[in-house]
Amino acid sequence: MNDPRETKLAELLINHSTRLQKGEHILIEAFDIPGSMVVEAVRAARRAGGHPHVIHRDNRVMAALVCDGEDSQYEAMAAHDLNRMKDMDAYLGLRGGFNINEMSDVPADRMKAWGRLYMQPVHMQERVKNTKWCVLRWPTPSMAQLAGKSTEAFEKFYFDVCTLDYAAMDTAAAALVERMNATDAVHLLGPGDTDLTFSIKDIPAVPCCGSHNIPDGECFTAPVRDSVNGVIHFNTPTIYHGTSFKNVRLEFKDGKVVKATSDQNNDALEAVFESDEGARYVGEFAIGFNPHVREPMMDILFDEKIAGSLHFTPGQAYEDADNGNRSDIHWDLVLIQREDYGGGEIRFDGETIRRDGIFVTDDLQGLNPEALSG
Repeated sequence: MNDPRETKLAELLINHSTRLQKGEHILIEAFDIPGSMVVEAVRAARRAGGHPHVIHRDNRVMAALVCDGEDSQYEAMAAHDLNRMKDMDAYLGLRGGFNINEMSDVPADRMKAWGRLYMQPVHMQERVKNTKWCVLRWPTPSMAQLAGKSTEAFEKFYFDVCTLDYAAMDTAAAALVERMNATDAVHLLGPGDTDLTFSIKDIPAVPCCGSHNIPDGECFTAPVRDSVNGVIHFNTPTIYHGTSFKNVRLEFKDGKVVKATSDQNNDALEAVFESDEGARYVGEFAIGFNPHVREPMMDILFDEKIAGSLHFTPGQAYEDADNGNRSDIHWDLVLIQREDYGGGEIRFDGETIRRDGIFVTDDLQGLNPEALSG
């Protein structure tokens, strides 16, 4: 028997997120996803008049392929998948996972090579630039554990988050886009010793309201590459390339990370920033506002959307909000500024626009949780 929640979600992904049109080809890439959800996505694509193509992947198999692979293997895999991606008008990534640390045994040099030889050409250069794409994180019992919920409660939370009224959110986000596009100086204050300044002058702001990620709820831009100065102390635990980090603290001088520390795995932290020159510069600044996502769960597609949060991203800039930074990494690090997480402010050109996670200016009230939760 079909789960009506899966049917509703598939319709949103095909019609709102990827905006699939009659005659278009869509690649559905599923990682550890129940077959029932893949089937619903295929059926929704058919109802839209599109042509679905499916890849079903297993994360343990992917870890084994990357772990001991040679550059020539990565290049051959990339060439094959790049040709297929070039034939697609849209892409839907359905990403599940039974173990969030599945890639932790992959040596750092192999992860770096995989990012450079496979992810860059297939996804960053082709999929991101040339398809209507959306990536979805699928709920698993391990995610329920990280969220501190029962499996049943987490599933309810998940479908509430993923099927909210993203069209209404998009309308409310227009005021924030206008504000960011008119702003030069940004000042961030937060728990610990967070005190960071930078410019976003003349770099476009992009609203994300269900078009590229589900769950969604953010507006992003990028700092002027050399303008970042001060300290930011992230209070949200994170996983990058299978390694866990807590309380990551970054010091910046003229755009560059000059000191990085964490409560754990500092050697691995330093290795991330040694990936290439662009890894020490920031490619994205974003403000999160999904009303249903309140607590971190070590899953970036959820955590970067937390109500009252922001994320600051060392590495590659997106082309539609480009500050010129290039890197093989793109690491979204999250700071929650709500009162229950220590508070904080976002100031645009000296004016406080959000305090303790709540938007305080009249034009941005529609992005506060009580307005977006319906």
